[in-house]
Amino acid sequence: MLFKKKHLCAAILSVLSASVAAQTETNETKNEQMLEEMVVLSKKTSFANNNTAETMIDQQSTMTSVLAVVDNLPGVLISEGDAFGGDDWSTTISIRGFQVSLDEQQIGMTVDGIPNGGSNYGGGSKANRFIDTENLGTVEVSQGTADIASRSHEALGGTLNFISNDPQDDERMRFSISQGDHQGQKLFVRYDTGTFANGTKAYISLSSADGKSWIDESGESTRDHLALKVINSGEKLTVTGYLSYDDTEEDNYQRVSLAEFEQNPEWDRLTGEWTGIPMIDQSYRRGWSTLRENTLGYVKLDWDLDSVQINTTAYYHHNTGRGDWVPQYIADVTDDGAGNPESELTSGNTVYGGASLGSYTYVSREGMQLTPGTGCASLSFPYGGTSNDDPSTADVDESSGLAQDPACFPADAVPVGSYRHTHYGMDRYGLTADGSWTHSLAGGENTLRGGIWYEDRNREEFRNWHKVLDSRVGYHYDATPYWVQYDREYPTDTFMYYIEDSFTAGIATVRLGGKQWFVETTRNDNFGGADATVNSDSDLLPHAGVQLQLTDNLEAFSGYAENYAAIKDAVLETSQDSDSIRAETAENFDIGLRYTSSRFDATITLYSTDFKDRLTYIPAGGVDGVDYLGELDGVYTNVGGIESSGAEVSATVYVNDNVKVYSSYTYNDATYKDGFVFGSAVIPEGNTVFGSAEEMFVLSLDWQKGNYGAGFSNKYVGARWMDPQNTQRIDAYNVADVYAAVTADLGGDVFKGMEIRMVVNNLFDEQYIGGVAGGWGGWIGADRTASVNLTLDF
Repeated sequence: MLFKKKHLCAAILSVLSASVAAQTETNETKNEQMLEEMVVLSKKTSFANNNTAETMIDQQSTMTSVLAVVDNLPGVLISEGDAFGGDDWSTTISIRGFQVSLDEQQIGMTVDGIPNGGSNYGGGSKANRFIDTENLGTVEVSQGTADIASRSHEALGGTLNFISNDPQDDERMRFSISQGDHQGQKLFVRYDTGTFANGTKAYISLSSADGKSWIDESGESTRDHLALKVINSGEKLTVTGYLSYDDTEEDNYQRVSLAEFEQNPEWDRLTGEWTGIPMIDQSYRRGWSTLRENTLGYVKLDWDLDSVQINTTAYYHHNTGRGDWVPQYIADVTDDGAGNPESELTSGNTVYGGASLGSYTYVSREGMQLTPGTGCASLSFPYGGTSNDDPSTADVDESSGLAQDPACFPADAVPVGSYRHTHYGMDRYGLTADGSWTHSLAGGENTLRGGIWYEDRNREEFRNWHKVLDSRVGYHYDATPYWVQYDREYPTDTFMYYIEDSFTAGIATVRLGGKQWFVETTRNDNFGGADATVNSDSDLLPHAGVQLQLTDNLEAFSGYAENYAAIKDAVLETSQDSDSIRAETAENFDIGLRYTSSRFDATITLYSTDFKDRLTYIPAGGVDGVDYLGELDGVYTNVGGIESSGAEVSATVYVNDNVKVYSSYTYNDATYKDGFVFGSAVIPEGNTVFGSAEEMFVLSLDWQKGNYGAGFSNKYVGARWMDPQNTQRIDAYNVADVYAAVTADLGGDVFKGMEIRMVVNNLFDEQYIGGVAGGWGGWIGADRTASVNLTLDF
């Protein structure tokens, strides 16, 4: 059954019966209401861009993350582990082949123009950590060259700017209840003060959400979110303050190989039951977890001095979190001597730093290491199971060998294992400032603008190994670690400036500018190890563009920009030579047409990108197992470049006052322009970039009449390669979403309005691989998921 929530249905029926008379009156007055013209707007700029329409938000559940609402825009592909976006580990974003995933962070992301602090898993924070879906206004998407003022270390291939909505002009209290499949539920409340005290208005909201993993419901995702926004609008000065707090705990999904997907497309090879066998229980889903807390606050000042505009923002971001795994062994970090009990098994014997001397998986009742027998391999899961390798040469970190197998030890042997925590923390202080001056010049209008961005960021990372209290029983662990593997800080100083001049005369607008970055990152080892510093200052990066207003409805545009991404501090997490790592750069070129009218809007863009010094993260967790002892869950390396070109088309047709049709088409040809070595494989020039879809097509239909609304959307994603060798081809897929809603504007003194909305994601229960990472695997797309929401306004 798609959906079964008896208590919510009862609440809906109660509200409907209480307000039927008011709804009837409202329907009579609104029967001829036109479909709201919440279109996919493109700013009149010299680069490709789109804004999300309100109907794109309608197509998603209120429990869904804000990332999902941009998926139907041209050039954009969003993949999350489940329909509600409840797992950062499995979240991937692609724009024109540029990626945000475990592998790469190549797309800029901002919240109300504030940089998000990075999008990587290890301490980064995507926009869904800062905005609730109910508080989202729109998302500005720049697919390629982007605005020169965009502020991100990662904006090689476009930017996503998530904009929170403003407080209401009138006082309002809103309650929202959502429930869905896989025990999904969300409670949301928001109070808007209305306008008071000479142009001040504010809101405060609170939400709490949780749900089970769609695969066997063995994992859980919980999220609590608080947001506060205040705006004071004066004659010349507008002051905006924003504060958000987000606390999440997410059990992860795991990637599968193409062969595993074809064998069973409904299981990601994580388990829901504890077996008491550490080799198997390293795949226990509740032990694959992401815990994060994020607090972001800013104060923004906007001066409107007629021909001069000045904007300044000061912000602070605090992040703390943890990533969990359940290694199937104890790391031997103290030489206790042959025949003596292992000290790692006694609580309180914490070792700080150093290296592992080896590992062990089974001990005697007295706590002494046991040696496995020979020729006794019996396990086939996970990562291929155990083998009859010589135990003296078996690599337990690659999850093979007799030392992992209970059949190789006496019946009274005690299994032992670890609970590994990688702790992340970050504090950022920043300041942005922008100014523009518009004036007459040589018979035209000239605008000179410029700005700066300064940020002081300090990221901390340390890793603790805890003994599982009793591996025969469950994954509960000793709160005191037996080993703190490392403890480091990564301070980063960023300064960016830009300047641009834009001149308009007749039908033409020409802009020319440049920006430059100065970034220094340091590694400070708190255990006295070697420190390191890497500078990734950029050259002056040109930005240029032309707009031609050919008619009242038709505009031509063209833009060029050199984009840049600073060397990530994760490069300093290993002993690899950071001097050999180069900052990534990308040359982006757009050319296109925009047409707007009362009944038809359309944009077509042709683009070309030359991506140089691609920095790739090759993560752990491959088909051969996880290297839990690795201080970095993978390695970074420059792997040549990428050339991509393509076309993006989007159009909106207003069939009549009630029906709107939206469609977008993307063609993207992304290939490696240089051969490179990937693991043990040599990737030849000309191979298609793995994970990039050559074609995507969206068709969306929305209907609204009076108090009723409904919509259907389908997205086609073409075939992709799972690996850079181009040997594993992922099939194309279609995912359809549908929604229906009824709204009542009751206009009472107390009860002002209500809405009931039902959403079904993946309507036809398509089985497919969504996000791809690591060059070997991908995450299974979520199954059909239904949800219903009741919103009441007072």
